[in-house]
Amino acid sequence: MGVKIDINRIARDQFILVDNQPYKVVSYEHVKPGKGQAFVRVRAKNMRTGNVTEFTFKSSDSIELADFEQRFMNYSYTDGSYYYFLDTNTYETFAVPAENMEYEAQFLKEGMQVVVFLDRGNPIGIELPKHEVYEVIETEPGFKGDTATGTTKPAKIETGAVIQVPLFINVGDKIKVDTEKGTYIERVNK
Repeated sequence: MGVKIDINRIARDQFILVDNQPYKVVSYEHVKPGKGQAFVRVRAKNMRTGNVTEFTFKSSDSIELADFEQRFMNYSYTDGSYYYFLDTNTYETFAVPAENMEYEAQFLKEGMQVVVFLDRGNPIGIELPKHEVYEVIETEPGFKGDTATGTTKPAKIETGAVIQVPLFINVGDKIKVDTEKGTYIERVNK
């Protein structure tokens, strides 16, 4: 039995148990209607199936936190159905189903250290580093002086993900990316 918390203390990226299923909180909203009792609307991703579901809890409810083991592991490779990670302490390999990593997969690089979540010894998902450096492999050319505030263009990074970057970014530049939001932070190589 996991730890129970007041629903009003829920936070993004927490792991909760609902109907004995582990969920990761994607977003939440505290709602105080003009009439009636306040409630909390929670959108959460089922860590076993990958489905995102919306739940509504009364503000007086409590919720059980899921009890996961978390281990640092290095990303090795994918075969399309699974993503394989190596525990560098035990040299065990763990396979995470591709459907549990639809978002995270676009930012994975070979050798990247991530947190793998294990539910009773079975890997069910990962957490990427908050910020990571990637090389830009495809974008329209930038021009000297292209520093208009807020103007962006699409750029493909080495993992295949496409993000919006400022106009002065060129192919070959290394950029820091916020992996949670999929957004450009800064150029790091010049």
